[in-house]
Amino acid sequence: MKLTVVGGGSTYTPELVDGLARMRAALPVTELVLVDPDEDRLAPVGAMTRRMLARVGHPARVVTTGDTAAGVADADAVVLQLRVGGQAARRVDETLPLLCGCVGQETTGAGGLAKALRTVPVVLDLADTIARHAPDAWIVDFTNPVGIVTRALLDAGHRAVGLCNVAIHVQRRIAALLDVPPHRVELGHAGLNHLTWVRSAHVDGTDRLPELLDEHLPALAEISTLPGDLLHHLRVLPSSYLGYYYEHDRIVDRQRTARPRADHVAAVERELLELYADPANDTRPERLSERGGAFYSEAAVHLLAALLGAPGAVEVPAVQVANVRNNGTFPFLPDHAVVEVPARITSKGPLPEPVPPLEPLYAGLVAHVSAYEELALDAALRGGVERVRTALLAHPLVGQDDPADRLAADLVAANRAHLPWAAR
Repeated sequence: MKLTVVGGGSTYTPELVDGLARMRAALPVTELVLVDPDEDRLAPVGAMTRRMLARVGHPARVVTTGDTAAGVADADAVVLQLRVGGQAARRVDETLPLLCGCVGQETTGAGGLAKALRTVPVVLDLADTIARHAPDAWIVDFTNPVGIVTRALLDAGHRAVGLCNVAIHVQRRIAALLDVPPHRVELGHAGLNHLTWVRSAHVDGTDRLPELLDEHLPALAEISTLPGDLLHHLRVLPSSYLGYYYEHDRIVDRQRTARPRADHVAAVERELLELYADPANDTRPERLSERGGAFYSEAAVHLLAALLGAPGAVEVPAVQVANVRNNGTFPFLPDHAVVEVPARITSKGPLPEPVPPLEPLYAGLVAHVSAYEELALDAALRGGVERVRTALLAHPLVGQDDPADRLAADLVAANRAHLPWAAR
Protein backbone atom coordinates (compact mmCIF):
# COMPACT_ATOMS: atom_id res chain seq x y z
CA MET A 1 0.00 0.00 0.00
CA LYS A 2 1.45 3.32 -1.10
CA LEU A 3 0.54 6.48 0.80
CA THR A 4 1.69 9.88 -0.39
CA VAL A 5 1.67 13.04 1.72
CA VAL A 6 1.76 16.26 -0.30
CA GLY A 7 3.14 18.89 2.02
CA GLY A 8 5.24 16.13 3.56
CA GLY A 9 7.78 18.66 4.85
CA SER A 10 5.17 19.98 7.28
CA THR A 11 6.03 19.77 10.96
CA TYR A 12 2.67 17.96 11.29
CA THR A 13 4.05 14.94 9.44
CA PRO A 14 5.58 13.16 12.46
CA GLU A 15 2.13 13.29 14.06
CA LEU A 16 0.76 11.30 11.13
CA VAL A 17 3.77 8.98 11.16
CA ASP A 18 3.23 8.30 14.85
CA GLY A 19 -0.27 7.10 14.00
CA LEU A 20 0.95 4.95 11.13
CA ALA A 21 3.46 3.34 13.49
CA ARG A 22 0.97 2.71 16.30
CA MET A 23 -1.89 1.54 14.08
CA ARG A 24 0.09 -0.51 11.60
CA ALA A 25 -2.43 -3.36 11.77
CA ALA A 26 -5.24 -1.05 10.64
CA LEU A 27 -3.29 0.51 7.75
CA PRO A 28 -0.36 -1.62 6.54
CA VAL A 29 1.54 0.98 4.52
CA THR A 30 4.47 -0.45 2.58
CA GLU A 31 5.62 2.80 0.95
CA LEU A 32 5.31 6.29 2.42
CA VAL A 33 6.18 9.16 0.09
CA LEU A 34 6.67 12.70 1.40
CA VAL A 35 6.34 15.34 -1.32
CA ASP A 36 7.45 18.91 -0.69
CA PRO A 37 9.30 21.54 -2.75
CA ASP A 38 11.09 22.85 0.35
CA GLU A 39 14.14 20.64 0.80
CA ASP A 40 15.18 22.48 3.97
CA ARG A 41 12.02 21.16 5.62
CA LEU A 42 11.68 17.89 3.75
CA ALA A 43 15.14 16.57 4.65
CA PRO A 44 14.81 16.73 8.46
CA VAL A 45 11.17 15.60 8.41
CA GLY A 46 12.04 12.69 6.12
CA ALA A 47 14.94 11.63 8.32
CA MET A 48 12.76 11.85 11.42
CA THR A 49 10.10 9.76 9.70
CA ARG A 50 12.59 7.00 8.89
CA ARG A 51 13.86 6.89 12.47
CA MET A 52 10.35 6.80 13.94
CA LEU A 53 9.34 3.85 11.76
CA ALA A 54 12.64 2.04 12.31
CA ARG A 55 12.27 2.34 16.07
CA VAL A 56 9.09 0.24 16.01
CA GLY A 57 10.24 -2.09 13.26
CA HIS A 58 7.81 -0.75 10.67
CA PRO A 59 8.85 -2.06 7.24
CA ALA A 60 7.54 0.83 5.13
CA ARG A 61 9.95 2.33 2.63
CA VAL A 62 10.16 6.12 3.05
CA VAL A 63 10.74 8.26 -0.04
CA THR A 64 11.18 12.03 -0.10
CA THR A 65 10.86 14.05 -3.29
CA GLY A 66 10.04 17.47 -4.66
CA ASP A 67 8.50 15.90 -7.78
CA THR A 68 4.74 15.69 -7.28
CA ALA A 69 4.06 13.48 -10.30
CA ALA A 70 6.65 10.92 -9.27
CA GLY A 71 5.55 11.07 -5.66
CA VAL A 72 1.88 10.38 -6.32
CA ALA A 73 2.34 7.86 -9.14
CA ASP A 74 0.30 4.70 -8.42
CA ALA A 75 -0.51 5.84 -4.87
CA ASP A 76 -3.48 4.25 -3.15
CA ALA A 77 -4.21 7.46 -1.27
CA VAL A 78 -2.85 11.00 -1.12
CA VAL A 79 -3.06 13.24 1.93
CA LEU A 80 -3.00 16.99 1.26
CA GLN A 81 -1.62 19.19 4.04
CA LEU A 82 -0.55 22.46 2.47
CA ARG A 83 0.05 26.00 3.61
CA VAL A 84 0.42 28.22 0.57
CA GLY A 85 2.47 31.24 1.60
CA GLY A 86 3.63 29.68 4.85
CA GLN A 87 3.37 31.33 8.25
CA ALA A 88 4.07 34.76 6.73
CA ALA A 89 0.81 34.63 4.80
CA ARG A 90 -0.95 33.29 7.87
CA ARG A 91 0.25 36.29 9.85
CA VAL A 92 -1.43 38.60 7.35
CA ASP A 93 -4.62 36.52 7.58
CA GLU A 94 -4.61 36.98 11.34
CA THR A 95 -3.74 40.67 11.53
CA LEU A 96 -5.08 42.51 8.51
CA PRO A 97 -8.80 41.96 9.32
CA LEU A 98 -8.27 43.51 12.75
CA LEU A 99 -7.64 46.87 11.09
CA CYS A 100 -11.31 46.82 10.05
CA GLY A 101 -12.60 45.58 13.39
CA CYS A 102 -13.05 42.00 12.18
CA VAL A 103 -11.77 38.76 13.66
CA GLY A 104 -8.32 37.77 12.46
CA GLN A 105 -8.24 34.01 11.96
CA GLU A 106 -6.64 31.84 9.31
CA THR A 107 -9.58 29.52 8.53
CA THR A 108 -12.69 31.65 8.92
CA GLY A 109 -13.77 35.21 8.28
CA ALA A 110 -11.64 37.41 6.04
CA GLY A 111 -8.45 35.51 6.84
CA GLY A 112 -10.07 32.23 5.90
CA LEU A 113 -11.18 33.71 2.59
CA ALA A 114 -7.63 34.89 1.86
CA LYS A 115 -6.37 31.38 2.55
CA ALA A 116 -9.01 29.90 0.24
CA LEU A 117 -8.01 32.28 -2.54
CA ARG A 118 -4.38 31.17 -2.29
CA THR A 119 -5.07 27.50 -1.74
CA VAL A 120 -7.89 26.31 -4.00
CA PRO A 121 -6.07 26.79 -7.34
CA VAL A 122 -2.94 25.06 -6.02
CA VAL A 123 -4.91 22.11 -4.65
CA LEU A 124 -6.82 21.69 -7.91
CA ASP A 125 -3.56 21.65 -9.89
CA LEU A 126 -2.23 18.99 -7.54
CA ALA A 127 -5.43 16.99 -7.84
CA ASP A 128 -5.16 17.04 -11.62
CA THR A 129 -1.65 15.62 -11.30
CA ILE A 130 -2.96 12.92 -8.97
CA ALA A 131 -5.75 12.07 -11.43
CA ARG A 132 -3.21 11.60 -14.22
CA HIS A 133 -0.74 9.49 -12.27
CA ALA A 134 -2.92 7.73 -9.68
CA PRO A 135 -6.49 7.80 -11.05
CA ASP A 136 -7.85 5.41 -8.43
CA ALA A 137 -6.31 7.15 -5.43
CA TRP A 138 -8.42 8.67 -2.70
CA ILE A 139 -7.57 12.25 -1.81
CA VAL A 140 -7.85 13.06 1.89
CA ASP A 141 -7.81 16.80 2.40
CA PHE A 142 -6.50 18.17 5.68
CA THR A 143 -5.78 21.55 4.09
CA ASN A 144 -7.78 24.49 5.44
CA PRO A 145 -10.31 25.83 4.87
CA VAL A 146 -11.30 22.17 4.63
CA GLY A 147 -14.95 22.69 3.68
CA ILE A 148 -14.18 25.00 0.75
CA VAL A 149 -11.18 22.98 -0.46
CA THR A 150 -13.12 19.71 -0.29
CA ARG A 151 -16.01 21.28 -2.20
CA ALA A 152 -13.56 22.44 -4.89
CA LEU A 153 -12.13 18.92 -5.22
CA LEU A 154 -15.54 17.26 -5.41
CA ASP A 155 -16.89 19.79 -7.90
CA ALA A 156 -13.89 19.03 -10.12
CA GLY A 157 -14.75 15.32 -10.04
CA HIS A 158 -12.01 14.07 -7.73
CA ARG A 159 -12.32 11.18 -5.25
CA ALA A 160 -11.96 13.29 -2.13
CA VAL A 161 -12.95 13.42 1.52
CA GLY A 162 -12.25 16.30 3.89
CA LEU A 163 -10.78 15.66 7.34
CA CYS A 164 -10.62 17.78 10.49
CA ASN A 165 -9.38 16.81 13.93
CA VAL A 166 -11.99 18.78 15.93
CA ALA A 167 -14.48 15.90 16.27
CA ILE A 168 -11.97 13.28 17.35
CA HIS A 169 -10.39 15.73 19.80
CA VAL A 170 -13.77 16.40 21.43
CA GLN A 171 -14.58 12.69 21.46
CA ARG A 172 -11.33 11.91 23.26
CA ARG A 173 -11.87 14.66 25.82
CA ILE A 174 -15.43 13.52 26.53
CA ALA A 175 -14.34 9.89 26.83
CA ALA A 176 -11.76 10.92 29.42
CA LEU A 177 -14.38 12.86 31.41
CA LEU A 178 -16.70 9.86 31.39
CA ASP A 179 -13.86 7.37 31.98
CA VAL A 180 -14.86 5.18 29.04
CA PRO A 181 -12.91 3.99 25.96
CA PRO A 182 -13.19 6.51 23.11
CA HIS A 183 -14.76 4.02 20.70
CA ARG A 184 -17.85 3.85 22.95
CA VAL A 185 -18.54 7.58 22.58
CA GLU A 186 -20.71 8.51 19.59
CA LEU A 187 -20.97 12.24 19.04
CA GLY A 188 -23.97 14.02 17.56
CA HIS A 189 -21.55 16.29 15.71
CA ALA A 190 -23.13 18.42 12.98
CA GLY A 191 -22.57 21.56 10.94
CA LEU A 192 -19.87 22.80 8.58
CA ASN A 193 -16.12 22.58 8.95
CA HIS A 194 -15.10 24.84 11.87
CA LEU A 195 -18.78 25.56 12.48
CA THR A 196 -20.12 22.57 14.40
CA TRP A 197 -22.07 21.71 17.51
CA VAL A 198 -22.05 18.47 19.51
CA ARG A 199 -25.72 17.99 20.39
CA SER A 200 -25.40 14.54 21.95
CA ALA A 201 -22.73 12.18 23.29
CA HIS A 202 -24.08 8.64 23.34
CA VAL A 203 -22.40 5.89 25.31
CA ASP A 204 -23.97 2.46 24.85
CA GLY A 205 -27.18 4.08 23.63
CA THR A 206 -27.51 6.68 26.43
CA ASP A 207 -26.96 10.38 25.79
CA ARG A 208 -24.49 11.52 28.43
CA LEU A 209 -24.19 15.14 27.26
CA PRO A 210 -26.85 16.47 29.68
CA GLU A 211 -24.94 14.85 32.53
CA LEU A 212 -21.69 16.38 31.32
CA LEU A 213 -23.26 19.83 31.09
CA ASP A 214 -24.53 19.52 34.65
CA GLU A 215 -21.49 17.89 36.27
CA HIS A 216 -18.48 18.86 34.13
CA LEU A 217 -19.35 22.33 32.88
CA PRO A 218 -15.90 23.88 33.57
CA ALA A 219 -14.20 21.09 31.59
CA LEU A 220 -16.58 21.53 28.67
CA ALA A 221 -16.01 25.29 28.79
CA GLU A 222 -12.28 24.60 28.51
CA ILE A 223 -12.82 22.30 25.52
CA SER A 224 -15.01 24.81 23.68
CA THR A 225 -13.19 27.93 24.99
CA LEU A 226 -16.67 29.40 25.55
CA PRO A 227 -18.23 30.57 28.85
CA GLY A 228 -19.90 27.88 30.91
CA ASP A 229 -23.10 29.88 31.27
CA LEU A 230 -23.45 29.98 27.48
CA LEU A 231 -23.02 26.20 27.25
CA HIS A 232 -25.55 25.75 30.03
CA HIS A 233 -27.97 27.97 28.15
CA LEU A 234 -27.47 26.25 24.78
CA ARG A 235 -27.33 22.71 26.24
CA VAL A 236 -24.88 21.75 23.48
CA LEU A 237 -21.11 21.80 23.06
CA PRO A 238 -20.07 24.19 20.25
CA SER A 239 -16.66 23.86 18.67
CA SER A 240 -14.11 26.43 19.78
CA TYR A 241 -14.49 28.20 16.42
CA LEU A 242 -17.99 29.29 17.41
CA GLY A 243 -16.32 31.74 19.78
CA TYR A 244 -15.53 33.93 16.77
CA TYR A 245 -19.29 34.29 16.24
CA TYR A 246 -20.67 34.23 19.78
CA GLU A 247 -17.93 36.46 21.28
CA HIS A 248 -16.73 38.37 18.24
CA ASP A 249 -16.04 41.76 19.85
CA ARG A 250 -14.32 40.32 22.92
CA ILE A 251 -12.04 38.22 20.74
CA VAL A 252 -11.20 41.14 18.45
CA ASP A 253 -10.23 43.23 21.48
CA ARG A 254 -8.00 40.44 22.75
CA GLN A 255 -6.41 39.82 19.34
CA ARG A 256 -5.48 43.45 18.95
CA THR A 257 -3.06 43.24 21.86
CA ALA A 258 -2.04 39.57 21.66
CA ARG A 259 0.88 38.03 19.83
CA PRO A 260 -0.36 36.63 16.50
CA ARG A 261 -0.74 32.86 16.57
CA ALA A 262 1.38 32.73 13.40
CA ASP A 263 4.40 34.08 15.28
CA HIS A 264 4.05 31.44 17.99
CA VAL A 265 3.62 28.63 15.47
CA ALA A 266 6.60 29.82 13.42
CA ALA A 267 8.78 29.68 16.55
CA VAL A 268 7.49 26.20 17.42
CA GLU A 269 8.16 25.04 13.88
CA ARG A 270 11.77 26.22 14.03
CA GLU A 271 12.31 24.26 17.24
CA LEU A 272 10.59 21.19 15.81
CA LEU A 273 12.73 21.20 12.69
CA GLU A 274 15.83 21.34 14.89
CA LEU A 275 14.53 18.36 16.85
CA TYR A 276 13.78 16.46 13.65
CA ALA A 277 17.30 17.14 12.37
CA ASP A 278 18.84 15.56 15.50
CA PRO A 279 19.76 11.95 14.62
CA ALA A 280 19.21 10.95 18.25
CA ASN A 281 15.49 11.75 18.09
CA ASP A 282 13.18 8.96 16.97
CA THR A 283 9.99 9.68 18.94
CA ARG A 284 7.20 12.17 18.34
CA PRO A 285 8.22 15.20 20.46
CA GLU A 286 5.82 16.57 23.06
CA ARG A 287 6.51 20.04 21.62
CA LEU A 288 4.47 19.00 18.60
CA SER A 289 1.29 19.30 20.66
CA GLU A 290 1.75 23.09 20.57
CA ARG A 291 1.57 22.97 16.79
CA GLY A 292 -2.10 21.92 16.93
CA GLY A 293 -3.82 19.00 15.24
CA ALA A 294 -4.33 16.79 18.29
CA PHE A 295 -5.37 13.23 17.34
CA TYR A 296 -4.97 14.08 13.64
CA SER A 297 -2.99 10.86 13.15
CA GLU A 298 -5.74 8.62 14.50
CA ALA A 299 -8.45 10.39 12.49
CA ALA A 300 -6.35 10.10 9.33
CA VAL A 301 -5.50 6.42 9.81
CA HIS A 302 -9.11 5.55 10.59
CA LEU A 303 -10.36 7.36 7.50
CA LEU A 304 -7.71 5.95 5.19
CA ALA A 305 -8.17 2.39 6.44
CA ALA A 306 -11.91 2.52 5.86
CA LEU A 307 -11.60 4.13 2.42
CA LEU A 308 -8.99 1.63 1.27
CA GLY A 309 -10.69 -1.42 2.73
CA ALA A 310 -7.43 -2.28 4.44
CA PRO A 311 -7.11 -5.77 5.98
CA GLY A 312 -7.11 -4.29 9.46
CA ALA A 313 -10.08 -1.98 8.83
CA VAL A 314 -12.18 -4.04 11.23
CA GLU A 315 -10.26 -2.23 13.97
CA VAL A 316 -11.53 1.20 12.93
CA PRO A 317 -15.01 2.71 13.30
CA ALA A 318 -17.30 2.38 10.30
CA VAL A 319 -18.88 5.76 11.09
CA GLN A 320 -16.51 8.71 11.27
CA VAL A 321 -16.94 12.47 11.15
CA ALA A 322 -15.85 13.77 7.76
CA ASN A 323 -16.47 16.58 5.29
CA VAL A 324 -18.78 15.21 2.61
CA ARG A 325 -21.50 16.23 0.18
CA ASN A 326 -24.69 17.30 1.91
CA ASN A 327 -26.95 15.12 -0.26
CA GLY A 328 -30.06 15.90 1.77
CA THR A 329 -28.45 15.72 5.21
CA PHE A 330 -29.56 19.29 5.88
CA PRO A 331 -32.68 19.88 3.74
CA PHE A 332 -32.18 23.64 3.79
CA LEU A 333 -28.80 23.34 1.98
CA PRO A 334 -28.23 22.31 -1.64
CA ASP A 335 -27.10 18.73 -2.14
CA HIS A 336 -23.74 19.87 -3.52
CA ALA A 337 -22.79 21.77 -0.36
CA VAL A 338 -20.12 20.20 1.85
CA VAL A 339 -21.04 19.50 5.46
CA GLU A 340 -19.18 18.03 8.45
CA VAL A 341 -21.19 15.16 9.89
CA PRO A 342 -20.86 11.50 10.88
CA ALA A 343 -20.57 9.39 7.73
CA ARG A 344 -20.29 5.69 7.02
CA ILE A 345 -16.91 5.32 5.33
CA THR A 346 -16.74 2.65 2.63
CA SER A 347 -14.33 1.76 -0.15
CA LYS A 348 -16.81 3.44 -2.53
CA GLY A 349 -16.79 6.63 -0.53
CA PRO A 350 -18.47 8.27 2.48
CA LEU A 351 -22.21 8.06 3.06
CA PRO A 352 -23.53 10.71 5.49
CA GLU A 353 -25.58 9.31 8.35
CA PRO A 354 -29.04 10.75 9.14
CA VAL A 355 -28.78 13.82 11.36
CA PRO A 356 -31.62 15.14 13.54
CA PRO A 357 -32.93 18.49 12.22
CA LEU A 358 -30.79 21.42 13.23
CA GLU A 359 -32.43 23.89 15.58
CA PRO A 360 -33.10 27.35 14.03
CA LEU A 361 -30.26 28.97 16.00
CA TYR A 362 -27.75 26.64 14.34
CA ALA A 363 -29.48 26.11 11.00
CA GLY A 364 -29.52 29.85 10.32
CA LEU A 365 -25.80 30.23 10.85
CA VAL A 366 -25.03 27.09 8.84
CA ALA A 367 -27.09 28.36 5.91
CA HIS A 368 -25.40 31.78 6.13
CA VAL A 369 -21.84 30.41 6.18
CA SER A 370 -22.58 27.78 3.53
CA ALA A 371 -23.75 30.55 1.18
CA TYR A 372 -20.51 32.43 1.91
CA GLU A 373 -18.49 29.29 1.11
CA GLU A 374 -20.14 29.05 -2.30
CA LEU A 375 -19.21 32.66 -3.05
CA ALA A 376 -15.70 32.16 -1.65
CA LEU A 377 -15.13 29.22 -3.96
CA ASP A 378 -16.36 31.26 -6.92
CA ALA A 379 -13.87 34.01 -6.02
CA ALA A 380 -11.04 31.48 -5.67
CA LEU A 381 -11.81 29.92 -9.04
CA ARG A 382 -12.56 33.01 -11.11
CA GLY A 383 -10.76 35.77 -9.24
CA GLY A 384 -11.60 39.44 -9.15
CA VAL A 385 -11.70 41.95 -6.32
CA GLU A 386 -15.46 42.35 -6.74
CA ARG A 387 -16.05 38.63 -6.19
CA VAL A 388 -13.87 38.79 -3.09
CA ARG A 389 -15.92 41.76 -1.85
CA THR A 390 -19.16 39.84 -2.46
CA ALA A 391 -17.91 36.84 -0.48
CA LEU A 392 -16.90 39.11 2.41
CA LEU A 393 -20.34 40.74 2.40
CA ALA A 394 -21.86 37.27 2.72
CA HIS A 395 -19.73 36.25 5.70
CA PRO A 396 -21.36 36.92 9.08
CA LEU A 397 -17.97 37.84 10.55
CA VAL A 398 -17.68 40.74 8.08
CA GLY A 399 -21.05 41.45 6.48
CA GLN A 400 -20.83 45.25 6.18
CA ASP A 401 -20.03 47.19 3.06
CA ASP A 402 -17.17 49.41 4.27
CA PRO A 403 -15.02 46.65 5.84
CA ALA A 404 -15.86 44.30 2.96
CA ASP A 405 -14.76 46.90 0.42
CA ARG A 406 -11.55 47.76 2.28
CA LEU A 407 -10.67 44.16 3.09
CA ALA A 408 -11.25 42.97 -0.47
CA ALA A 409 -8.69 45.43 -1.80
CA ASP A 410 -6.24 44.89 1.05
CA LEU A 411 -6.40 41.09 1.02
CA VAL A 412 -5.87 40.92 -2.72
CA ALA A 413 -2.94 43.34 -2.51
CA ALA A 414 -1.33 41.42 0.36
CA ASN A 415 -1.71 38.09 -1.46
CA ARG A 416 -0.88 39.25 -4.97
CA ALA A 417 2.17 36.97 -5.20
CA HIS A 418 -0.10 33.94 -4.74
CA LEU A 419 -2.98 35.11 -6.97
CA PRO A 420 -2.07 34.91 -10.67
CA TRP A 421 -5.25 36.75 -11.66
CA ALA A 422 -4.32 39.67 -9.39
CA ALA A 423 -0.93 40.10 -11.05
CA ARG A 424 -2.45 40.67 -14.47
